[in-house]
Amino acid sequence: MPLLDPIARQSRSLSGPVRPVTEPATGDTLGTVASAGAQDVAPAARTALAAQAEWARVPHFVRAAVLRKAGDLFAAHADELREWLVRESGSVPGKADFELHVAAQECYEAAALASRPAGQVLPSEAPRLSYTRRVPVGVVGVISPFNAPLILSIRSVAPALALGNAVLLKPDPRTAVCGGLSLAAVFAEAGLPEGLLHILPGGAETGAALVADPRVTVISFTGSTAAGRAVGEAAGRHLKRAHLELGGNSALIVLEDADLDAVISTAAWGSFFHQGQICMTTGRHLVHASLYEEYVERLVAKADALAVGDPHRAQVHLGPLIDGGQLRKVHGLVEASTAAGAKLAAGGTHEDLFYRPTVLAGVDDRTPAYTEEVFGPVAPVRAFTTPDEAAALAGASSYGLSLGIVTRDTARGLDLAERIPTGIVHINDQTVNDEAVAPFGGVAASGTGARFGGEANLEAFTDVRWTTVRGDVAPYPF
Repeated sequence: MPLLDPIARQSRSLSGPVRPVTEPATGDTLGTVASAGAQDVAPAARTALAAQAEWARVPHFVRAAVLRKAGDLFAAHADELREWLVRESGSVPGKADFELHVAAQECYEAAALASRPAGQVLPSEAPRLSYTRRVPVGVVGVISPFNAPLILSIRSVAPALALGNAVLLKPDPRTAVCGGLSLAAVFAEAGLPEGLLHILPGGAETGAALVADPRVTVISFTGSTAAGRAVGEAAGRHLKRAHLELGGNSALIVLEDADLDAVISTAAWGSFFHQGQICMTTGRHLVHASLYEEYVERLVAKADALAVGDPHRAQVHLGPLIDGGQLRKVHGLVEASTAAGAKLAAGGTHEDLFYRPTVLAGVDDRTPAYTEEVFGPVAPVRAFTTPDEAAALAGASSYGLSLGIVTRDTARGLDLAERIPTGIVHINDQTVNDEAVAPFGGVAASGTGARFGGEANLEAFTDVRWTTVRGDVAPYPF
């Protein structure tokens, strides 16, 4: 048995049916896992809460050592974990390696959180010591999606554990191993005490029970905007914090001074990386009218040259979409867009779950693939004539996650970015970027603001407690 065989380590005590682990590229079954139903949440939360009380009292350097060891294990067992990411989630090996790198870095950064200054000494009108102290929130519920399953789980799990919390993790059942069980295997080897991390691969009813359980005090959700609205509403009813990282329809603005020889690779990566199944994917290419025709021509040539296929058995640029439901959504939006007048310049075809990288030209506000989040390898291209028009088009979306601006004049790019509401901006880069040290989050329909990274994690997974200490009992008038 491989040291980190995640399926072999799974507890079979969950009440849900045993589900196959499916390889989307082939339809083959890679194994089976037990699934979690709503009734599995309460016992997991009780166990987690009991274990958390002791974990919170563990010295910070002990917690930090567990997180550092976990980071080392992601690197030491990269071959095992890479294969799960490639086969279960449809990632190309390079994307899987990126996830493993970020997972290790998230653990190292989380280890540093354990010894962050715990509070502040405050002035007081009374003769007393007055100070604040950050304390763990208790039990954190994490709900993560299928598209970057390891990153989007670990970036909540690692800091929550480092700060003295327990975690209930509900990965997407389509990526239960690489988004859930693999983390449990790593942390078990790293020495995390039992009872602190529970993996509950289940559906919407399991997620609803997680949000509702009174022992779970904070929810960290990554997923679609529609599902995020439901999570946020339910969390509000239960008076608990919900950190929501949701969808996007990010724009790449290409100004008239851009170097097209350099920008096309950047543009293609932004739309086609991991089959476009990323919240930050470049969903709208806004190109100056003077470059528009050549830009479309070059992007079409790039799209047509990309290899699509099984990433486990061949060297390809794009793997499969995650399942048939996602395929139908993507293709339906492409067909609706051409019916609304857009020109299908490249792609728009598929074999099984392998969707060709697609370029749509002549798009406007009536084009569904331009106005909606596609979550597939589709690049709608629209022309603009002035910076004011570009800013208006980029800011017209209900989303506000990421923005790319390409220009030889970086000061001009920064000035343009100031006029567009978004959580993330990249000058002379595409929209898909992530680093463990950087804050991450969007505005408007893309979520509730930066939550991941550094100080944001402290805010997310601790509460601030005010404490005062007097030498004598305080006197009062009655």
